[in-house]
Amino acid sequence: MPFDWSGKRDTFAALNLVRAGRLADATSLLRRRLGATFGAAAPLEDQPGPAAPYPIRGWRERSATGYRAPRGSAPERPGDTLPPGAEFLVRAYANEAGTRDYRLYVPSGYHGQPVPLIVMLHGCKQSAADFAAGTGMNELAEKQTCLVAYPEQAASANSSQCWNWFSPQHQRRDEGEPSLIAGITGQVAAEFAVDRQRVFVAGLSAGGAEALVMATTYPELYAAVGVHSGLPYGAARNVPGAYAAMRQGWSSSHSPGEGVTGKPSRMVPTILFHGDQDKTVNPRNSDQILRQAGRERLREQAVEEGRAPVAGGHAYTRCTFLDTDGRVVLEAWVVHGAGHAWSGGSPNGSYTDPLGPDAAKEMLRFFLDHPLASG
Repeated sequence: MPFDWSGKRDTFAALNLVRAGRLADATSLLRRRLGATFGAAAPLEDQPGPAAPYPIRGWRERSATGYRAPRGSAPERPGDTLPPGAEFLVRAYANEAGTRDYRLYVPSGYHGQPVPLIVMLHGCKQSAADFAAGTGMNELAEKQTCLVAYPEQAASANSSQCWNWFSPQHQRRDEGEPSLIAGITGQVAAEFAVDRQRVFVAGLSAGGAEALVMATTYPELYAAVGVHSGLPYGAARNVPGAYAAMRQGWSSSHSPGEGVTGKPSRMVPTILFHGDQDKTVNPRNSDQILRQAGRERLREQAVEEGRAPVAGGHAYTRCTFLDTDGRVVLEAWVVHGAGHAWSGGSPNGSYTDPLGPDAAKEMLRFFLDHPLASG
């Protein structure tokens, strides 16, 4: 499996992090390697199960159950600190579809002025705090003065804490999990001074697929969407279909979204990341997301090739696509040599690859700079 590295390769990765000035990340990686060597708990194995068809594996795996903060302001995990004046709140939202907890990062620079909101959807076997730690989105939001909400899937809804993107009852507006996530978005916007023109949604893996569900069913709510290692909207309608879509993309016998309601009234600008060595979600899915978004009707602006700015970093290819008004509405990153992990993430969280370009940074740049989100 990709990123199932030996001890030597972990050491090499830690050295690369040191050379890049990321000493805390290198220390965390080495500590976990020592723990694995001297008898720490074994990493989680894939547990698909009938209600959890989205196993994800990465080079950095740990239990997502971990620390549960009390209601109110709390650090991400024991030992973590927040900038003075910042908060990482624990909240909950409920409607007819159920109840979901969520974490909310409030940056120190927020003083009641209108600010952007990013809704971040974790992958399977992850928690909200874990996803925040791995993506580093809170640190970026602190610099840009953004609110960040992290809805958390309930184990009672999916045994592996996957969002149920593959179930028709969770693919429709005002029903199931989309109604809960939209409700969380609205609850934050009602309590804080959210700039309604700059509300965004992003996710990894099952969370990436769910982010597309949200952009499709609530296109007026989100100005742009970020999808990392995800699948097209409506790519599956049951558990077997989910596994098939993960392995090879959607079936050629139907189009994504066929048989489900809530097609978008407008195309939501989209930024994609996918590792070309992903063995969990076939990279073909990102190509199919581009097709679903109408790539054929757009003009390809540029193809850029580069390498992540860390020692030993992955190469990447970045493509952008313009609408008829000359605005970038699609951006796709292929990370060469990367598997199923958040590109450029921190080892402090699960399913991350520090050697890739920084997906969180690039998504936030795409969101905040996008002309459709500037009013």
